[in-house]
Amino acid sequence: MSRSFIKGAAACLLSLIGFGAGALVQPAAATDKSAPSTAPQTATGEAGVNDPLESINRITSGFNAVVRDVVLNPLVDGYKAVAPQPLQSAISNAVSNLSEPVTVGSSLLQGDADNATVATKRFIINSTVGLGGTSDPATDMGLKQSKKDIGQAFGAGGVEPGPHVVLPILGPSNLRDATGDAITALVNPLPLAAKAASSGVSYSNNKDEIKALTSGAVDPYVVEREAYEQRRRYEVNNGVLPLVDLPIVVEDDKAGPKAR
Repeated sequence: MSRSFIKGAAACLLSLIGFGAGALVQPAAATDKSAPSTAPQTATGEAGVNDPLESINRITSGFNAVVRDVVLNPLVDGYKAVAPQPLQSAISNAVSNLSEPVTVGSSLLQGDADNATVATKRFIINSTVGLGGTSDPATDMGLKQSKKDIGQAFGAGGVEPGPHVVLPILGPSNLRDATGDAITALVNPLPLAAKAASSGVSYSNNKDEIKALTSGAVDPYVVEREAYEQRRRYEVNNGVLPLVDLPIVVEDDKAGPKAR
């Protein structure tokens, strides 16, 4: 399926749900290279995160932080205390297995038939031999998991992330990824439920690391926002990070090293 189809489909779907896709969804290939950029620059030279809803996002982020401290963290601690490690692994595997159909669809949208085939085989094997996905014999057979989602497919097709948004309970996202999740839910709510469950399992496994990430930060909201957007850029590019242009340093006998 062509990238132009992906970009067109995303734009139509965004406009249908009332987000003004014409102004927010800009294919990367249509960017005017000659026009000077007015976007803020990060330390890596990439444009800063588009966050026009920051004031609202901060309120939602603060609400989520309270929910984590008051509700989620005690639940996670209790779950770890009563559930033996084999049971935790079985639940994690079963939730992960439910994401394979979404990976199939996303891979096909990106023209990645190989990964779609692997995901299909993984789902069949783990759902049967793996007892409903509670174990992962597919990995032992050399079928390595590579998760994909609809938002990632849109991004690979050239759709920009759009404004950063923070969803209640679910946390950081952006317009493109939230739209991909909405489309997934409309087609079949089970994969979205599986994604929510997967996020819960992931949080359970990495609670201490997540807490350490923001506990010493001057602005935890910015840390969470940048971490999410950078991770999504990494996933959309299938693990390939963009090169950064560094200044060329030349030696000057009188003035010392200088950049040009």
